[in-house]
Amino acid sequence: MPTLRTRLVYIWVRLWAAPYSLLGLALGVLLGGRMQVVEGVVEIHGPAVAWLLIRLPPRALAMTLGHTVLGQTREALEQTRTHERVHVGQFERWGPLMGPAYGLASLYMACVGRDYYRDNPFEVEAFADDARRRNAAEQAAEAYSSSSSTESP
Repeated sequence: MPTLRTRLVYIWVRLWAAPYSLLGLALGVLLGGRMQVVEGVVEIHGPAVAWLLIRLPPRALAMTLGHTVLGQTREALEQTRTHERVHVGQFERWGPLMGPAYGLASLYMACVGRDYYRDNPFEVEAFADDARRRNAAEQAAEAYSSSSSTESP
């Protein structure tokens, strides 16, 4: 059973990220997206959502707003889930400051001649987590295949 402190922290991070979560929900409703809740995050996808995402730089498969993730398709949401969950955590830490912080980081990267998207520290963190998870999965698969090939029938 969660402690009072755990519950209060849960409520706080939800409220701290709420302005963006509400924006994501509003966009999802206005665009007629299909919604599902996965691990406490509202995921929204549909043709109009896809239309919007491919017109926003960098033509993303998915985009996180607080505890809401907009995705082009259900498959896109599944494919980007771990990456987008890193962004959910960033919204929990940065709250209403996330939008300006992300935008300023992108602007700074562009001004110093770097890629505004890939070199943005928020994206660097998310892509690093993707790489860590991929490596762990590959190592687990390799360990499983080598242990099963050495076993005798």
